[in-house]
Amino acid sequence: MDLLIKIKEAAKKHNKKIILPESTEERTIKAADEILNEGIAQIILIGKPDEIKAKAKELNLIHIEKAIIIDPKNHDKKEEYIDLMLEIRKKKGLNRERAAVLIEDPLYLATVMIKNGDADGEVAGAENATGDVLRPAFQYVKTKPGISVVSGAFIMILKDKNFGEDGLIVFADCAVHPNPTDRELAEIAVATGATTRAIAGFEPRIAMLSFSTKGSAQHEMVDKVVNATRIAKELDPSLKIDGELQADAAIIEAIGQKKAPGSEIAGRANVLVFPTLETGNIAYKLVQRLAGAEAVGPILQGMAAPINDLSRGCSVSDIVNLVAITANQAAGL
Repeated sequence: MDLLIKIKEAAKKHNKKIILPESTEERTIKAADEILNEGIAQIILIGKPDEIKAKAKELNLIHIEKAIIIDPKNHDKKEEYIDLMLEIRKKKGLNRERAAVLIEDPLYLATVMIKNGDADGEVAGAENATGDVLRPAFQYVKTKPGISVVSGAFIMILKDKNFGEDGLIVFADCAVHPNPTDRELAEIAVATGATTRAIAGFEPRIAMLSFSTKGSAQHEMVDKVVNATRIAKELDPSLKIDGELQADAAIIEAIGQKKAPGSEIAGRANVLVFPTLETGNIAYKLVQRLAGAEAVGPILQGMAAPINDLSRGCSVSDIVNLVAITANQAAGL
């Protein structure tokens, strides 16, 4: 079965509440209608009910009536949410007057609803910049316990099924953190393992990549990967992880056996963790363009609840797929 079909089928079983705060943006409301029709998730739309219903009528969308619609200026929990915002951000200088303004911003309201347990995740970014989507998320949802860094993973769907897990390999970090420390790189590895289980649906075998394999080169950048591998094992002893490994040693069995004999990961990796953002971003784009791989993502990971950012050039199907991914992330937390 196609991976995206599997992801959608799994999402249907979880029945999570996912917020779409950009409710009258045309692609978003079309995606919401499709999601509700297919039963992929419960959908919460933030906006003026009359405007949302008028947009749905204009576009002949008949399933939007199944959505939960929250008017950001007028709803029963407004004061409760303001109190929560003050509890979290008062020490940062937030006062009630400012909180009353922010809670009417759909992006802030979405994150506070998630923090309060009234929703499971959020997908936004079709008409808002990444910084505007993530700023309230960092302030109110924050990162998972023990994780200090947010990162972005891609599931690469390869035509050659001999690599990874029947042609699936998860790449990280390809989207967020430019130059992680050894501790941060370890956290990225742990988070990517969780993403692999929750979204890709297989047990991760993680290769911590470098330009060195098992001491073949000496450099502080190699030391970072070696230390990160050790820390990741301490953070999650259940992880199957090894490093430092060169890319060929990680994914080609004959080379892995030669360069890292005895490693249970070398030659069999289905998760590749890159030492810097530039290497991860370059790698996924090269594999996508030169090998004709499909890149599913970025899937943001490390947050205490799943909040995913769309490209402003996204399609309706991109939004539907990311909602399904977000629902599975919420189930896997």
